[in-house]
Amino acid sequence: MNVINEIQRINALELEKNITHTPASWHTKYKDSAWVYAGNLPLQLTEGDIICILSQFGEIEDINLVRDKDSGKSRGFAFVKYEDARSCVLAVDNFTGSVVLGRTLRVDHVERYRLPKHLQEREECEEEEKDGGGSSEGEEKKKSTRIVAEAGHAYEGQELASSYNIHSGHDLFAPPPRNNERRGSAEVSVAVCDKEKDKEERRLRKEARAQKRREKEEHRRRKDERKRRKKER
Repeated sequence: MNVINEIQRINALELEKNITHTPASWHTKYKDSAWVYAGNLPLQLTEGDIICILSQFGEIEDINLVRDKDSGKSRGFAFVKYEDARSCVLAVDNFTGSVVLGRTLRVDHVERYRLPKHLQEREECEEEEKDGGGSSEGEEKKKSTRIVAEAGHAYEGQELASSYNIHSGHDLFAPPPRNNERRGSAEVSVAVCDKEKDKEERRLRKEARAQKRREKEEHRRRKDERKRRKKER
């Protein structure tokens, strides 16, 4: 909450001094980054929900909603990339302090966004395999410059699924149901949705565990291969 209040205080001060959209603005420091951090998100929001909200101020190219490794549930924060870095300024100024489903959002700039750890390790293994070991100085240089993420990087190798069905929406022109019918249909729909949601969560957790096992086995295989090549030399 302190960060939210500080951002709002600085923005109000810039408006008072009429230095918005000038080199003196605090946003200028982040003019080369198109990434923002969105925190304190309601846990029930999906990637699509967050895109719908944040796309009000610009086209979104990429999103990484951070999830728990074991359960697959949202941890309440995400990293979002806009097509135009100027959209970040609008998002930070307008979304910070906004309330969504009872939670106050915190949206802030990200100066240097880095790939998630498991993707960094995968890229390092691929680079080492291509270079055949390479010099330690070259590897350090690559690590320090590897800060650009391709679109969809957070979900590489994962199968995304949604229970949304365009044919099962609400009829906007239908007459309102009676109270008893409304209560009964709501209870049935909630029960069905909960059952489908639990089933989908179990499937996603199973796939995530299998993917993690495959990545570990591949990492171990490449490590053994590098050791074998060093011994042969």
